Amino acid sequence: MSRGAQRSGPDRRRTAGPSELDEPTFSEEQGVRYLHFGSPWIQGAMRIRSPFALELEYTRQMMAWLLFLDPPEAGGEQAIGTLGLGAGSLTRFCLKHTDSLVHAVEWNPSVTAACRAYFRLPADNERFRVTHDDAGAWVEDIANRGSCRALMVDLYDHAARGPVRDSVEFYRGCRRVVSANASQAGIVTVNLFGAHDSYEHNHGNLDEAFEGRVAVLPEIEEGNRVAIALAGPALRIDAQALLARADEVENRYGLPARKWARSLVPELERL
Repeated sequence: MSRGAQRSGPDRRRTAGPSELDEPTFSEEQGVRYLHFGSPWIQGAMRIRSPFALELEYTRQMMAWLLFLDPPEAGGEQAIGTLGLGAGSLTRFCLKHTDSLVHAVEWNPSVTAACRAYFRLPADNERFRVTHDDAGAWVEDIANRGSCRALMVDLYDHAARGPVRDSVEFYRGCRRVVSANASQAGIVTVNLFGAHDSYEHNHGNLDEAFEGRVAVLPEIEEGNRVAIALAGPALRIDAQALLARADEVENRYGLPARKWARSLVPELERL
């Protein structure tokens, strides 16, 4: 979700299914199609002539895990995971630019239907599937432990009051999804808002869940701040190697990785 957010408290438990307020709505402007939930807040976007590109800056930042880990190998058991489908931007990008399994977890089947009708989301196939489930329940399911190498978390509803899942327990569940044991490296990226009360709450809970191994990219104009949380073995990378890796990511994926890497160099020692 690209903007909005007021106060975020404990996880808002979902028991009765998606609200009618979370029904998808759409707008288009200057060749870009936007997803909303009945409000001006943008939940996702796709440039109609470039459906596999990441239109919104924060979605590009959600791919910053590539600075530290390669995508899972084709035919392997690990996937690239997303919690919250939005307009399917991250899913489309990963399907286009990697050979990995891609697994999206989405609470609202109407969002999935909208993505397939209006945002070029493919049907489930041998590489890709959508699971309709509460993200909080999904990360607690023992069957999903270690199932993803990277997990991108973007969980907002129509109210845009900060992530709807934001507890220490939830983030620990995300950690187990990418790292079932101490030898398994994995990364979680989370879309937060820098200028809202929800930011400190989420940052603190991420720090606790990931034992301080959390770095945050600089806030973008729309207010988003993407947190990068690492699990598993300590990094064996210095500033020079990180910048070299950023060159590779930028050349291969067309993402502004050099800018990300420069901002992360001061954080390397504790990651």
